[in-house]
Amino acid sequence: QVHVVESGGGLVQPGGSLILSCEASGTIVRSNAVAWYRQVHGMRRAVVARIVSSGQTFYEDSMEGRFTISRDCAENKTFLQMNSLKPEDTAVYYCGAEIDDSGEYWQIFWGEGTRVTVSS
Repeated sequence: QVHVVESGGGLVQPGGSLILSCEASGTIVRSNAVAWYRQVHGMRRAVVARIVSSGQTFYEDSMEGRFTISRDCAENKTFLQMNSLKPEDTAVYYCGAEIDDSGEYWQIFWGEGTRVTVSS
C-alpha cells in the first residue's frame, strides 16, 4: 500500500510564491517519475511539471521559468516551487507518483490534492 500526500497549498496574492510538497510512503520497492498536475473545477487535470528518476525535468510551457520541480529521492518527497503566481494558477494541485510497490509493475499513485488560490 502506497500513500501520497500533498501539502503547502493556500491563499497567496498575485506575484507571490508557494512551495508544494508531495510525500509518498508505504511499500515502495522502486520509484520512477513524479509529476505535478492541476485541475480547475470542471476541466481536465493537466500536467504542470514532471521529474524523472535521472533528475531530468519537464514543464508545461506556461510554467517554465516560474515553477521548479525537485525531489528528495531518499525521503520520497517531491517539491514544486511556484513563483510569480497569477490568478489563473488557481487550482487544486495533485501529485502523481509512478511507483512499483510489488516488484512487478509500475502504478501511478495519487494524492488528494492541495488547493492553491491566487487572489488579492
